[in-house]
Amino acid sequence: MLTLPHFTWSRPATVHEALAELAAHPGECLMVAGGTDAVPNLKHRLHEPRRIVSLGGIAELRGIRIEDGALVVGALTTLSALSAHPHVREHFAGVAQAASLVASPQIRNMGTVGGNLCLDTRCTYYNQTFFWREALGFCLKKDGVRCHVVPQGKRCVAAHSSDVAPVWIAVGAEVEIAGPEGRRRQSVDDFFVGDGVHNNVLQSGEMVTRVIVPEASHGLSTAYRKLRPRAAIDFPMLGVAVGARGTRERIESLRVVVSALGAKPRVIGGLDALAAGQALSPALADAIAVAAHKQCHPLINVPYDADWRRDMVPVFVRRALGDAFGGAA
Repeated sequence: MLTLPHFTWSRPATVHEALAELAAHPGECLMVAGGTDAVPNLKHRLHEPRRIVSLGGIAELRGIRIEDGALVVGALTTLSALSAHPHVREHFAGVAQAASLVASPQIRNMGTVGGNLCLDTRCTYYNQTFFWREALGFCLKKDGVRCHVVPQGKRCVAAHSSDVAPVWIAVGAEVEIAGPEGRRRQSVDDFFVGDGVHNNVLQSGEMVTRVIVPEASHGLSTAYRKLRPRAAIDFPMLGVAVGARGTRERIESLRVVVSALGAKPRVIGGLDALAAGQALSPALADAIAVAAHKQCHPLINVPYDADWRRDMVPVFVRRALGDAFGGAA
């Protein structure tokens, strides 16, 4: 049986109280919302905090609402609530679809928007028991000095595994971060960095409070496709998100985001030059799929064949384009 480590527990009632707890114990705290990913990681000794700060009592962080035309989603909103919300389903179908594909219904009922955004990166050599990791010799991400995926590498390449994050990027969403200096907002794309040890910009003492989709993003056609071994439970081997403006007959702008291959989602470059002003023909869909294939290079950071995962990139890009525009691409 895998047991939890010893820690001190606190349950603040406001964002201010949570920030005060983080400030009083710098470097000692782990924030937990739904706990669907954090608790298994605690049992594997991947996280060894002295204090757990439970965010579940902060009412401010819950709920989905429209403010000044923008969609505002609280960090403690469950993935089930996000996937079922009428406004999200109508205007951002890809977001609802991505949330509905996370794990199982039980996990979606507990897992939160903020937790999914801040999900720890995953790797074949990291997500193991302490006994397994000790026998192998630990890794760059936890307790070791060597990456077993890229032995000569100096940076962790554990894979980003959030399903909803790539769609947030595709629709131009922003994340609000609260910290000692107040609150700030930045794009979800810039929220992530390419280092698997800590793949986001959160500093000690900071926390995510909400995700905002600006009013200008309404009217986008969105979609999300997920490759996984089974139709439930599993993390993605590949995720493809699409955010497009225009119609099938004339695309105005296009963003395709591919995730689960590296430490941060990849926005495929050069697509507006290919697609702007064009109709979504089979030839154009093939050109977009080829561009994505050229820019994506999976590593052996998850226990599935990297070449096959790369071959699935153009397949899932075509399918996601078809979903976004209401038919086969």
